[in-house]
Amino acid sequence: DEDEAALEELLVPSPLAPGPGAQRVAIVHPAVKWGPQKSPLTTAELQIAEAVALVDTLQNWTVLDKIIIPTKNPKKKFVFGKGNFQVLTEKIKKLPHVTAVFLNVERISSLTKKELEAAWGVQVFDRYTVVLHIFRCNAQTREAKLQVALAEIPLLRSNLKNEVSQRDQQRGGSRYIMGSGETFLETQNRVLKERELKIRNALEKLRRKRDLLRTQRRKCEFPMISVMGYTNCGKTTLIKALTGEAGLQPRDQLFATLDITAHAGYLPSHMAVIYVDTIGFLTDLPHNLVESFSATLEEVAYSDLIVHVRDITHPETMLQKATVLSVLRNLNLPSHLLDSMVEVHNKVDLVERYKPAEENALAVSALHGHGLEELKQEIEKKILTATGKKILTVSINLEGPQLSWLYKEAAVQEVEVLPEDGTARVKVIIGSSAFGRYKNLFPKSKIFMS
Repeated sequence: DEDEAALEELLVPSPLAPGPGAQRVAIVHPAVKWGPQKSPLTTAELQIAEAVALVDTLQNWTVLDKIIIPTKNPKKKFVFGKGNFQVLTEKIKKLPHVTAVFLNVERISSLTKKELEAAWGVQVFDRYTVVLHIFRCNAQTREAKLQVALAEIPLLRSNLKNEVSQRDQQRGGSRYIMGSGETFLETQNRVLKERELKIRNALEKLRRKRDLLRTQRRKCEFPMISVMGYTNCGKTTLIKALTGEAGLQPRDQLFATLDITAHAGYLPSHMAVIYVDTIGFLTDLPHNLVESFSATLEEVAYSDLIVHVRDITHPETMLQKATVLSVLRNLNLPSHLLDSMVEVHNKVDLVERYKPAEENALAVSALHGHGLEELKQEIEKKILTATGKKILTVSINLEGPQLSWLYKEAAVQEVEVLPEDGTARVKVIIGSSAFGRYKNLFPKSKIFMS
């Protein structure tokens, strides 16, 4: 009970959360016209479109205006040059009932945030704050909520420094608290450090529990397939199509999936596999957010295969692919997982006569079921290679326990009964440890390698 109460305490809403109320938002995108900070794979219009999609994900948030303003260096204090900043400020002040500005950059410092809010008279959010708020709204399980709480710590620290510098200006220097020998900053930093440690410990407990479940799955020898991709590319819809799991409800929004979820399915040979649905990726997803959710993503390292799903209709599909591959490389996955990855081009029903330009990519429509059989066959081929499973034909005595044993321990594909001598030929897919047990239990059984 004490543990429960301590855990609930960690999940209280952050003081920095935008709150449940409505927001009328002006989206401002600093467009870098040249230099190393300009991305060659996208445009300012596409970047602001993604920012709009992020805001549209949040209930009661509406976009009042989209403003693209050029800048040489979005990392400087006021983000824009003096002239452009003045033009922007006038535009924002003229907007009716605006409550917030979403500045479409990865992260702004607490000092920049304070200065901008003073200039514009409204709240200012960056991508980190908006994405974190979406995560906060979508987190269902304790693990996801704890990961959001962990990702909030850097914001709380940054906010604290700003608060202390304000106090110092007002009072003329730091004050010790009640003769404790600690300044306000030291006390608050200690509280934050303790909070972070508690959250990490709680996440570690959940990770150990997941390790246990993973070990149990390994004993059952179910191959694991991690389905990954850019947010809203159709991962959940594809898993629903591959497994026929009626309870899966895909949502057309960014970051609908925050928790790892596992779903059982069958390949053409009747082999049972587990499809793992994972959190989606985003360009410029802040580093602290990726780090907070790395415990969720570490499940991928234990997969037998990765299926990379792409929304082939998206104008930034190449940038999205680069983003996903970059994150996967940073997870330090075994090289064989990256080399054997299956690339799926989804939503081809929206493109006339689509043919993948990239070699080995498979074209599917998860929504309408096109191309799923070819995908299942490709997954099966890769899984057999990755897991070392064998396809065998064994001769069995129908009066013995062999057939029921094979149904229980392997994937039975075909049974050819030979009634004249009471035997059958059974084609199976079997794992190496199960095959070893079979040979020990039934040493007289004839085995034919396929």
